[in-house]
Amino acid sequence: MSVGSFVFMLHSHLPFYRKAGMWPFGEESVFECMAESYIPILNAVADLWDEGIAAKLTIGITPILAEQLADPHLNEGFDKYISLRVEAAKKDEKRFSTRGESPNPDFLHLARFYSNWFTQIQKDYHERWNRDLIGGFRKYQDLGAIEITTSAATHCFSPLLQTDSSILAQYKMGVESYKRHFGRDPKGFWLPECAYRPGSKDRPGIEKWLYDVGIKYFFTESFVIKGGQTAEVRRVFGPYGSIEYIPVPPKPPTGLDTFEAYWLKEYPVAVLGRHEEAGYQVWSADHGYPGDGNYREFHKKDDVSGLHYWKLTSKRTDLGDKQLYNPESALHRINENSDHYVGFIQQCLTDHLKKTGSPGMVMVSFDTELFGHWWFEGVTWIKQVIRKMRQYTAVTMRTASEYLELNPPKLAIELPESSWGSGGHWQVWLNNQTEWMWPVINEAEQTMQSLAQTYRPNNVDAVTKRALNQASRELFLLESSDWPFLVTTGQAKDYAVTRFNEHKDRFKSLVEMIQSGTVEESKVSHIESIDNCFPEASPHLFNLV
Repeated sequence: MSVGSFVFMLHSHLPFYRKAGMWPFGEESVFECMAESYIPILNAVADLWDEGIAAKLTIGITPILAEQLADPHLNEGFDKYISLRVEAAKKDEKRFSTRGESPNPDFLHLARFYSNWFTQIQKDYHERWNRDLIGGFRKYQDLGAIEITTSAATHCFSPLLQTDSSILAQYKMGVESYKRHFGRDPKGFWLPECAYRPGSKDRPGIEKWLYDVGIKYFFTESFVIKGGQTAEVRRVFGPYGSIEYIPVPPKPPTGLDTFEAYWLKEYPVAVLGRHEEAGYQVWSADHGYPGDGNYREFHKKDDVSGLHYWKLTSKRTDLGDKQLYNPESALHRINENSDHYVGFIQQCLTDHLKKTGSPGMVMVSFDTELFGHWWFEGVTWIKQVIRKMRQYTAVTMRTASEYLELNPPKLAIELPESSWGSGGHWQVWLNNQTEWMWPVINEAEQTMQSLAQTYRPNNVDAVTKRALNQASRELFLLESSDWPFLVTTGQAKDYAVTRFNEHKDRFKSLVEMIQSGTVEESKVSHIESIDNCFPEASPHLFNLV
């Protein structure tokens, strides 16, 4: 008898980096995540399938990420990137060999490790996945090994969009992009930043637009379901670290828990809440597994090759004092950490079953890029967790849809305004550093709504139609939650401001040409060559009916 269900959700997202710089922010960010996260995750799913194990991961791929993974320009760039990584590792082998300029047997061992690792990734990309990662994910969804969810087109912060037509257009575009890439209708949806706004007398809640585009469920944070303290200050692994925020008063406890899914009251869309402790075991920088000193240090790189030769050592060790990385010691810790996590999930569900008499559900959700890219050993940990969960526990791993089909929600609830940002509210995206962005976005929303009502596809010439479609793309890209996020965190403030202003300027240029009746095909073609996402984009997406 199963003691309950385990839903493991990975949220994969990157901003639109195509033709927008290379390093430290730009296309190389896509290439790094392809090599270190997306290909390894696909390999893990395929390896488990070959062992007779369906991974049953729920993998979110945002539409703007799917567009990039399928883009010929970026795939050509990845080919060059991975070849350079292989070359760098092989040069380090020579550099650290007994006849090299810097003989060192320990570094030589690691250079060989990386040479083999990058060579295998390159081989898998070409031979196992035929340079088509989206096709690989689609294959294993079709086989029933995983479920892929969609999201808003460019990961917009939904509650801060001023017009419902913009929210609906983001969601419609997300569904259309998913159908083109994966050949079916999506069931699940990642609300960008888990940002939710309930209904009011003036506007319906976010779930109306999910329901209207056919979505069956989405995810939220633990405190949104349970009430209580909205969020502690989080120091998470990844690019962002901790963010200062104004504390939000605790919400009254609701008496609910995250061991089951719920309907929303106004529309039959289900919501699954993240299990707080099970998530904390992984994402906490202070107490999570990735903080183990034996794991690879992300921030210190070799001055010549850029390869990572050091381990975390400890959370208090300066970069200059980091000790050498040992892959064998790291693997030993992965074995121990995966054992612990599998036992922890089994105990959570066993305790719940004893307490209630009913099998429950533990859902965890993480950024995919944490695994492999930031936590180098993380994909191996996932693979071991899945394998051990099946072999040694009475826990059943299920995709989110499978869980909901077997366990339809019994209760309908109302959710508060919320996000998974620090403080549990919206201030990471709306604060004194980013407040100037929102009037720009909101004005562009109103302009697009007017264009959608004024210009009908059958009543304009071909080049004006292209300009209208491109204006839709530029608005989608302007609305990305990544730009205010990166400003607030300070990790890429100048880059984010530049990107935001570029999309604003392109949108305005297109609108001016359209409204003046002087659309220049050469200008439209130039913008199309840069921002080429979403071939289905058009103003009609912004019509509410």
